[in-house]
Amino acid sequence: MKNVKFLAYLFLGISLSASIVACSDDDDDVQPMTSNSNTQNNIAEIAIAGDETDSLVVALTQAGLVSTFEGSGNFTVFAPSNQAFADFIAATPGVNQIADIPNELLTNTLLYHVLNNEVKSADLSDNLYAPTLNTEAPDNESVVLKVNTANGVTVDNSANVLQADIDASNGVIHLIDAVISPRNIVELAVNDNRFDSLVVALTQPSFTFVNTLEGNGPFTVFAPTNQAFIDLLATNASWNRISDIDQTTLSAVLQYHVVSGANVQSGALSQGQNISTLSGGSLTVDLSNGAQLITSDTTQAAVDIIITDVQGTNGVIHAVESVLLP
Repeated sequence: MKNVKFLAYLFLGISLSASIVACSDDDDDVQPMTSNSNTQNNIAEIAIAGDETDSLVVALTQAGLVSTFEGSGNFTVFAPSNQAFADFIAATPGVNQIADIPNELLTNTLLYHVLNNEVKSADLSDNLYAPTLNTEAPDNESVVLKVNTANGVTVDNSANVLQADIDASNGVIHLIDAVISPRNIVELAVNDNRFDSLVVALTQPSFTFVNTLEGNGPFTVFAPTNQAFIDLLATNASWNRISDIDQTTLSAVLQYHVVSGANVQSGALSQGQNISTLSGGSLTVDLSNGAQLITSDTTQAAVDIIITDVQGTNGVIHAVESVLLP
């Protein structure tokens, strides 16, 4: 895997004493994390010295991710505070301390907090998707996390940045107030308000799409935006809301947006490629004028792919500007 390397850096030369506790509940007053002003410390030294990252050190040691590496790196760590770990433990059934967390879960969760490049807070933008070091996705692709900046910096719609831009010689640390967990494609759609209408469509009472798309996959979903559904409703005077669309028709349309059995990243698309969908219909890829999908209906509409490679644990989402009609 491309990524335990960073975690080796993170705990270079660590020797943990038995006195380190797994979690602390006294994080109400967060103490600023700092690096030496004269000689910049690496991420390992900052994490070891930080009052807010004792539990992170314990967690990474428990996961077997402590190694010794020399050399430089260029990483971004969204580092959960001690209280963040305490909250995570309290919310996880059967877990009373970090040692109780299954190693696979712990490892994948920790890797999800790390990017393979340095991103300062000034470079973060709203609705940013960033690939992490977590590669539990199909084909070992990197699962993405989502950053929002509209109301302060939040990560994955669940963690607030408590302290940003803690500089290190091999990257940067942002201290956050929650442990974040890798998302499947349903969770990714739910967490992005640009797909609210799609979520409404998928969760119509008679449908089982959510159960299907929460399965192992792999899946590729071409996800219409909210505006795409607004445009669709405008084509029929009797459609004022998604629930007005005949359920059989809507089901067929939604299935036409899903590829089952394949995690198709944008880099795997090729000119003239034929893509078979869950509905039994097909889509044709056209790369001559940006990335477009050509529908198989009588209109043969060319629909732009406007967001690519939103990678979840069980599949990938690409946003499209219009609803695809089979």
